[in-house]
Amino acid sequence: MPIFSAPDGTALACHLSGSGAEPPVVCLPGGPMRAGGYLGDLGGVSARRRLAVLDLRGTGDSEPPADPATYRCDRQVEDVEALRKHLGLERFDLLGHSAGASLAVRYAARYPQRLSRLALIAPSPRAVGFDVPSGERRRIMARRTGEPWFAAAAAAYEAIAAKKATRADWAAFAPLYYGRWDAAARRHQAGEPGQRNGTAARIYNSAGAFEPEATRAALGAVTASVLVLAGELDWIASPTVAARFAALFPDAEAVVLPGAVHYPWLDDAPAFVSAVGGFLA
Repeated sequence: MPIFSAPDGTALACHLSGSGAEPPVVCLPGGPMRAGGYLGDLGGVSARRRLAVLDLRGTGDSEPPADPATYRCDRQVEDVEALRKHLGLERFDLLGHSAGASLAVRYAARYPQRLSRLALIAPSPRAVGFDVPSGERRRIMARRTGEPWFAAAAAAYEAIAAKKATRADWAAFAPLYYGRWDAAARRHQAGEPGQRNGTAARIYNSAGAFEPEATRAALGAVTASVLVLAGELDWIASPTVAARFAALFPDAEAVVLPGAVHYPWLDDAPAFVSAVGGFLA
């Protein structure tokens, strides 16, 4: 587990795993501000490529910063650049999941020349100013109507949308993040509270974190190959968002995994490894 220093002196941890002759793929976790352990081996991608999973500042094995304002997404771009230098890579492959894709996109906008390939997995649309309209979210969710937990989850969503959610509502809503609400999904979800820095999460997306118009323009200069992968049933990073995201880059492809939601490597590991591992191979 390499430890390296951010520009402000914060000690950051990077977890290396997997096999392959090529340099590792740098992986940025979402949450926001969830330790990278929840990514696991990305469904088996680590059998094809080595992974370098960054614990963002104040999560997992990385130190909290002296200045909490540096939890803001744009303020962490230089942490990614410091990791590139630490790994001794002139150019590298970068993968971001969910809110971690926001950080990956902000890095790509600032350092386009450093990227060989960019994989955005279920990307949050915040960094580029896209949104999934509430009607579309509800239509996507409604495709799960036959599930035994759906009525409670749908009611919980309305409480969340009205900003009146309780802990019980968030618990009832959890199955909508997964393609199958099975034992593996329950274990994965149960790990979140111990992995997520709630204070940092509130700062990550705060005012000033994003410059959507400027970022969209800057992504047009990214010459790296780009993969944008969405789950068919993801109400956060919907297939429509994925297509719009891909259109921002000169060389990008949007891929939709049938039946998958926000953690597609759990929902369909073989299809995920085929798409993402094939792209990164």
